[in-house]
Amino acid sequence: MIIIAGHLRVAASERDEYLSAVAGVAAGARQLPGCHDFVQSADPIDPQRINIFERWDSDDVLMAFRSSGSDDDEPAPVPAVLGADVAKYRISAVESP
Repeated sequence: MIIIAGHLRVAASERDEYLSAVAGVAAGARQLPGCHDFVQSADPIDPQRINIFERWDSDDVLMAFRSSGSDDDEPAPVPAVLGADVAKYRISAVESP
């Protein structure tokens, strides 16, 4: 199991625009076999922060998602990311809380 977690920083005035521009990414990821969760969400405390959480079966599935998409697709304009703290975690066991 692979978890991608952390946060991005964008200008507070552009956070909603950023989240709207990338909304389709989560919808597409969640349709893929091997994607258990994918969300980019507004932090309820910090107006510049966007929380990131992804859960994947394997590196292969994650990399297939990241390399998907057509070169012909024109990417939507996305506000600039001012900073990021995102990491990949390899999970060796899962237990009930």
